[in-house]
Amino acid sequence: MSQSSHLNKSLDDEMHKVLEDLTSNVKQIQDDLLEEILTHNANTEYLKRFLHGRSGKELFKKNVPIVTYVDVEPYIERVANGEPSDIISAQPITKFAFRYVFCSGTSGGKMKLLPFNVKYLENVEFISNVRSFVISRHIDGADQGKAIRFAFIKMESTTPSGLPAAPASTIVLKTAYFRNLASKSYTSPNEIILCRDNKQSMYCHLLCGLVRREEVVSVSAAFASALVRAISFLEEYWKELCGNIRMGHVSEWIEDTSCRNCVSEILGGPNPELANLIEKECNQISWGGIICRLWPKTKFVECVITGQMTHYIPTLEFYSNKLPIVSMKYFSSETSIGINLNPLCKPQDVSYTFMPKMAYFEFLLVDEANEVKIVDLVDVNLGCYYEPLVTSYTGLYRYRLGDVLQVSGFYNNAPQFRFVRRNDVALSVDIETTTEEELLKAVANARMVLDSSDLMLTNFTWYADISTIPGHYVGYWELKAKNKNTILDLDKKLMAECCYVLEETFGSIYRAYRSKNGLIGALEIRVVLPGTFDSLMNFFISEGASLVQYKTPICMRSSNALAILEDKVFARFFSDKPPPFDF
Repeated sequence: MSQSSHLNKSLDDEMHKVLEDLTSNVKQIQDDLLEEILTHNANTEYLKRFLHGRSGKELFKKNVPIVTYVDVEPYIERVANGEPSDIISAQPITKFAFRYVFCSGTSGGKMKLLPFNVKYLENVEFISNVRSFVISRHIDGADQGKAIRFAFIKMESTTPSGLPAAPASTIVLKTAYFRNLASKSYTSPNEIILCRDNKQSMYCHLLCGLVRREEVVSVSAAFASALVRAISFLEEYWKELCGNIRMGHVSEWIEDTSCRNCVSEILGGPNPELANLIEKECNQISWGGIICRLWPKTKFVECVITGQMTHYIPTLEFYSNKLPIVSMKYFSSETSIGINLNPLCKPQDVSYTFMPKMAYFEFLLVDEANEVKIVDLVDVNLGCYYEPLVTSYTGLYRYRLGDVLQVSGFYNNAPQFRFVRRNDVALSVDIETTTEEELLKAVANARMVLDSSDLMLTNFTWYADISTIPGHYVGYWELKAKNKNTILDLDKKLMAECCYVLEETFGSIYRAYRSKNGLIGALEIRVVLPGTFDSLMNFFISEGASLVQYKTPICMRSSNALAILEDKVFARFFSDKPPPFDF
């Protein structure tokens, strides 16, 4: 065994031991972590109101309230405006992570500012190391090549006090740890990842990935939506990319000097043979399996595929010839949370094991009877639904994340959770409530109707139209043909069946109001022109969203965004019969 192999085995053994210890001693680690957080922060202005300088667990649970962003926003804004960090955190707040929140009204949304410090980065690095360890144990050769990683930054802004503010992903990508990781593990140099122009960055990611195609063992992005966007971009620009490879120079519109220089070096001169090979693959009638055809040594696709990303599973399976889709990390702008210890499971079965050293976790029982019950990480019950509460070193205490999770199992003593839905995403036109989970399930069922045709559903969103009497659900759908030379042919009977299957999947109150009382109108699918959801994404990015963290809203509330969708509608279909309802 070589010296390098001995070193790798030693590191693997060490990580295995760390992981076993973390997941076996969950209660002790969590209790110690809470004591440490409270001891350090007991004299902050925020906690002193409730703990009066003490740090006991029972006093914390009795006196410190459960909060949402609205409750802590005044404290965060005071720090952002220049007051000392110890209003909320004894550890200095050096940056703010901002997250774009889609909301109602004429604007696209608003920014949430979340405190950020060195502890957050330490946790991100730890989760990243665990991810690498788990991948290497399950996928042979995963560490023997490079990843095409579609990573992007958003330009930083500053708070009134001069502290930097950026999406958490941007802050992380700019750290020395991840710059070093990128230089060793990704096909794209750091200059491309750190390019401020996302279009130039995307083009150069693809150009470098194509030139280095023989080194590629995985294709990845933070979210499935970004991967699908990358393939769509490739469909639009493959001829130009081939021209760059054939001639050995970069397109003139790539004006970022750092990008031009590093990509020119990777191109290394004209390569007509490679250009012809790529051209042959991209010129085929179907793009099925295009990932495997362009990058033949690819072993897996990696991205978050849970929650609202699940609807991209069929599209990614189509493009990747059903390579494993690996969804490794559960994280948020508030804290890193957990890891998927079974990366080769089906995308629909992904569960995340909570890492007890990331933050102190409590769980609010999600109960239809509105029972208020809060339990610790070690006290959750298999099969039950919970919303996580986070207490962290960044100045958040008993903070509601807004996710609904189901306990799916345990690894040693560490609970594993399946992501179910966002707590605040729902559709309603009367007294019924249709959750994100139900909306995604309905679309999955409707896809099975489309399977009998040449059509693919590439993106969608929902809207509750109460301008009609009665109000009704509207699904905006973007469709494309699997065979790129096929004209998009929308069969009225097929689309009406899709509408019916959607309604058939919804809950009993919806079906009763739709079938019996006529208080909900027939569901409508409005088909939009190709590229509409790219225009929608560009709108939200112009309003402040990050390309890396962008997710198409499941339920659309912004009137400006709805105007973009409405302007692109070219066909409308309604359910032609009410769904069944058992009285």
